[in-house]
Amino acid sequence: MFITRLSSILKALIFTSFVLLISCQQNQQQVEVEKKETITNEEENKEPSAKVIKEKLQKEGFQIFEYVDKESGDTVIMQQYFIAFLKKGANRSQSEEEAANLQKLHRAHLGRMYKEGYADISGPFGDDGDIRGITIYNTPTQEMADSLANSDPMVKSGRLVIEIHPWWAAKGFSLR
Repeated sequence: MFITRLSSILKALIFTSFVLLISCQQNQQQVEVEKKETITNEEENKEPSAKVIKEKLQKEGFQIFEYVDKESGDTVIMQQYFIAFLKKGANRSQSEEEAANLQKLHRAHLGRMYKEGYADISGPFGDDGDIRGITIYNTPTQEMADSLANSDPMVKSGRLVIEIHPWWAAKGFSLR
């Protein structure tokens, strides 16, 4: 009877040990999966280095230069953009309805330029001057920016004309 009881206790201990072992292995596997996911997420969220950004821009044909910010010690990459001044054109005789339709097409064009990565910022001026607004083009050449700007329905209609200038800004900096 004692041996039978001892055998039952040993079987229970072995079974419990086996269950604990399996549970520990599953927990360890879960920890390893979570650790890998954390590392992957950190890598995905990590900003690319200045070297990687510089190489990509140069490969795509952008004009750049860099300097080290004395205060922060960070490398700042300056990129050439193209600023398009949208000026009053010679043909402003459209009806109110035609002008409203052109404005709708104009906003769609600018939205597409932004969505496709060609324009970084656009907007009208707040006065009624000859310069009606600006668009900053993120293209490798002035010819490309000029072509995109001149494909705007407002420009095609003659309601606006484009004047483009090269413009340098720090890559990745935002407006405040």
